[in-house]
Amino acid sequence: MIKLYNTKAREKVPFEARECGKVGMYVCGPTVYNYIHIGNARTFISFDVIRRYFMWRGFDVTFVQNVTDVDDKIITKANEEGREAAEVAAEYTAAFIEDMRRANVLDPDIRPKATEEIPAMIELIQELIDGDHAYEVDGDVYFAVRSFPAYGQLSGRNVDEMECGHRELRADGKGIEDRKRDPLDFALWKAAKPGEPSWGSPWGQGRPGWHIECSAMSRRYLGLPFDIHGGGADLVFPHHENECAQSEAACGCTFANYWMHGGMLQINAEKMSKSLGNFMLLRDVLDTTRPEVLRFLMLQTHYRSPLDFSDERLAEAEAALGRIENAVRNLDWQLENVEDVPSPLDTRELMKRAKEAKVSFIVAMDDDFNTCRALGEVFDLVADVNAQATGKTLSLSDVPIVREVRNTIVELVGVFGIDVEAAAECGEADAYPAEVVPLAADVAGYVGADAAEAVEALLTARTEARAAKDWARADAVRDGLCALGFVIEDTPQGPRVSLA
Repeated sequence: MIKLYNTKAREKVPFEARECGKVGMYVCGPTVYNYIHIGNARTFISFDVIRRYFMWRGFDVTFVQNVTDVDDKIITKANEEGREAAEVAAEYTAAFIEDMRRANVLDPDIRPKATEEIPAMIELIQELIDGDHAYEVDGDVYFAVRSFPAYGQLSGRNVDEMECGHRELRADGKGIEDRKRDPLDFALWKAAKPGEPSWGSPWGQGRPGWHIECSAMSRRYLGLPFDIHGGGADLVFPHHENECAQSEAACGCTFANYWMHGGMLQINAEKMSKSLGNFMLLRDVLDTTRPEVLRFLMLQTHYRSPLDFSDERLAEAEAALGRIENAVRNLDWQLENVEDVPSPLDTRELMKRAKEAKVSFIVAMDDDFNTCRALGEVFDLVADVNAQATGKTLSLSDVPIVREVRNTIVELVGVFGIDVEAAAECGEADAYPAEVVPLAADVAGYVGADAAEAVEALLTARTEARAAKDWARADAVRDGLCALGFVIEDTPQGPRVSLA
């Protein structure tokens, strides 16, 4: 049984889908006024993995993620650049989708945009007014926080102890709080201001507040109550608290059965911020880092825990993922070079370990999607496979078992959206760094520019050197490849180069 940490309950609880075999998930999307940073990406990757795991376990998942394409930040950006807000929103919406696909995050099943859902928001706001949970003042509409006794339940806050926050001033100098019945009340609808996008409503021209859009969209596309509402920990209050309050006040029922929140990301143990100069955009990271490595790094930490991001941790993730990719690559090579010889393996034990690893993987993921523990199970299986199979010529009789074990490794890592099979199918030639070319020129007299040809020239030179007992030259080939992260394996089929 899957257990997940429910923010509202403040404990891990068994997951019970509203409808057997189906899961409805809503995860708050971006406000599209800039490119997303890696802190945003962590949240989206975490929930992508959770979604993928539900799918792998056989659930039919409906995944909804909104795009906030009208907001103060978008309007400010547009004014600074002398553009229309809609133009800014369109540009960064397209950039967000591109970045998510580069990071191998699945497209949502439904991606509603705030500007296309205005009628549903107006309908919900009117329901709140009719139920005495909201009121209108000069074209603005506010939610009456104290009309909903359960307000604060999600974030664990006491209404009487809350601070009203920063005082916001209108153009005429009058404080907005002065117009509210209670300082804690928040905007559902904002009256139009000159030069800002606006829509018609029963309260005049205006635009929606931030919180109302998610309530309207999730209700429309998933129904109430839906299964899981997710987002970053920074959204618990006030965004999700306000969502929950206005939705449940309107419908008189539970809004979301489970609330899930991902932990924050730090850069070199410091909070990421522009003022500290450590603000990192996802697209910039992906320009120098494979998406598989970025995902691997993030999944080495439980989704609810703080994640420290650094170049050192990226390098460690690259090396760790490389061990899994190399294991699959080596198994593929061995499966392609089997011989009619006695089996060197304990295939029964290998098959047993693969089955045990899969069960342990599921146990780990069922425990609040513990990706770090699940990865540990994959590494243990890889270590056992390497201990039995490395450097051995497989028998024809080994093929079915070894292929199944190999496929188990690929399958389990694939649950995380990481395709080690593709890396293996690229072949070792594609993994050779450009530095092998000058090495081959120096040691083997190679005059070309192809990395794969350079490696072949090095292996030929080493074979010739060993035959001539020119140990210095043979060692130069070995040491040069070793310095680049490779080892030479002498097999019955001849020497081969593999990642160390």
